[in-house]
Amino acid sequence: QVQLVESGGGLVQAGGSLRLSCAASGRTFSSDGMGWFRQAPGKEREFVAAISRSGGRIYYADSVKGRFTISRDNAKNTVYLQMNSLKPEDTAVYYCAGGDYFRSYRNLNEYDYWGQGTQVTVSS
Repeated sequence: QVQLVESGGGLVQAGGSLRLSCAASGRTFSSDGMGWFRQAPGKEREFVAAISRSGGRIYYADSVKGRFTISRDNAKNTVYLQMNSLKPEDTAVYYCAGGDYFRSYRNLNEYDYWGQGTQVTVSS
């Protein structure tokens, strides 16, 4: 049983920064690709960023490219999402997810396990 625990969410003013963390347990973390998704009220869950098991491949949604950075530390079983220049439209619950095989890291249906989410609220 894999468990993912997100942390680092909170309330921040527009233009500010937050760093989300996702700690994994119960599985060989370094074997899996990892992703971040978000879901705003009344909207579908959407892809934010993803990183391959080695960190050699990284993908971003166009809406966050240049502002967000995904990274991972396999020794700590943790994946991070550094979020800079935050905008009110970044407000959402952010979810961490993982899986062992991907045709597309952007497709949420290809992830095998998910965290419980952490709220990010950006005020204008």
